[in-house]
Amino acid sequence: MRDRMPKTFLEVQFENWNARRLSSHAADHGLRGARIGWRSHRGLAVTTLSIKNLGVKVGEQQILHGVNLNVSSGQVHAVMGPNGSGKSTLANVIMGKPGYQVTSGSITLDAQDLLSAPTWVRAQAGLFLAMQYPTEVPGVSLRETLELALQARGIENIDTGSRLVEEAGRIGLSTQLLDRAVNVDLSGGEKKRNETAQLAVLNPQIAVLDELDSGLDIDALRACAERIEQLTQAGLGVLCITHYHRLLDYLPADQVHILIDGHIVESGGPELAQELESDGYARFLPSDGESDGVEVAIGGLGASNQAPRPDADDPFSDPLA
Repeated sequence: MRDRMPKTFLEVQFENWNARRLSSHAADHGLRGARIGWRSHRGLAVTTLSIKNLGVKVGEQQILHGVNLNVSSGQVHAVMGPNGSGKSTLANVIMGKPGYQVTSGSITLDAQDLLSAPTWVRAQAGLFLAMQYPTEVPGVSLRETLELALQARGIENIDTGSRLVEEAGRIGLSTQLLDRAVNVDLSGGEKKRNETAQLAVLNPQIAVLDELDSGLDIDALRACAERIEQLTQAGLGVLCITHYHRLLDYLPADQVHILIDGHIVESGGPELAQELESDGYARFLPSDGESDGVEVAIGGLGASNQAPRPDADDPFSDPLA
């Protein structure tokens, strides 16, 4: 399916180089290790999102406990866990959503401290968040939004309209939606395709995907995930939050991290996601079968992970609420 999508010159050059490299290289280095090596070989910068000993609470409830993660250019890290385990809290805190209290630790993008920076500064630094429930923004089109975002980063010599049309074609997003107000009157799947197109045009350093697969049918999931996979080949780093293994079928993870009750209880390779698919989270839960508000069954939000109420200064909130 991926061969039917147009590829950039950089992506084609990488694939040609990588095929030659892997054919003569030891098999245990893996595809993404080769990508990082390729970037270093070509003198391209490697960016790292570093999360160290992160603790977060909302009100009096501690939600995250000593979380440690490092995501670098070209890597895909998946965070999986039952409802209420703190996955969306992690995504929101990385991007600077108001209402969360950081009780310990740090988040940096290379040497830049992010915890003291507002959301717009984090975006300018190279972070992107694909939200689980994309917000509707009446009165401004997707084209206008992306033009303004690129200008804010000092990028003006780019034909945003042509890039957006190209990316829409790659993932099956109707071009008729590109001049519509952002996410207004779009289906859930159209909103997720919309965010994938934004990601490709903005070309961030690190993307945080909060349940990208939620609301997508299998064709849309494949198109979006495979496009993001292509972007990782050009150096995008991805922190992918998901319940299900199916997203990782098209966006393979280097590392899978299991988040239970705000703790990363185990990290491993893609085989860890396969185990969850077949066996669930049972062996990762506390021995007494209880956890602080975590719901093991899919479908509800655990009490320990209720998001804070939005306020007027929250850039994530619905502007019409």
